Amino acid sequence: MSTPAGIGETLVAAAAAMSAAEVTAVVLAVAYLLLAVRQNIWCWAAALASTAIYMVIFFEAALVMESALQVFYAAMAVYGWWQWRQGGPDHNALAVSRWTPRRHVLAVGAIAVATLISGALLDAHTDAAMPYLDSFTTWAAMLTTWMVARKILENWVYWFVIDSVSIYLYVSRELYLTALLFVAYLVIIVFGNRAWRRDLDGADADAIPAPQNA
Repeated sequence: MSTPAGIGETLVAAAAAMSAAEVTAVVLAVAYLLLAVRQNIWCWAAALASTAIYMVIFFEAALVMESALQVFYAAMAVYGWWQWRQGGPDHNALAVSRWTPRRHVLAVGAIAVATLISGALLDAHTDAAMPYLDSFTTWAAMLTTWMVARKILENWVYWFVIDSVSIYLYVSRELYLTALLFVAYLVIIVFGNRAWRRDLDGADADAIPAPQNA
């Protein structure tokens, strides 16, 4: 097990080894999350730019599947921009909404099935370190990105679980800098959930008709 001093040295070395492109991608990824908290549509522009850079970084690192996943994220960035701009009633801006318990059951069930199938395939045909956890974070992140595009409030809860698992994965692989970034994400997620919940509660209050005078 790494000592605190060893972890610190690893963090410094990892930071020093980061290319300008990787630093830019990380900054844009953080900008995406901060802008999403504020429901600023420009979050999708930051997401598109970040995924484009990561696509190249992962491809050059021979991480073909990770690079291919960025294609999905890029498509979701375009979809998210369109949805936030005119995905609401009468092509107006999209408002925050909730899912019913039934939809959450279906979503969690779909993630579980996809995780079991891809995890089993990775376990049988690759040397993946943690095939099932890796599969879970991938499939769950894909679904949750779509939830953000649709402004589903509970996306923040999903992200909190996904990022918590991701931190464990990264620490186990001694990717301490990435794990530290995801710890920062957890803090932002808490604020994001509160901000979107206030927005939804305010919209619900505005929708309640004023009492009629007798």
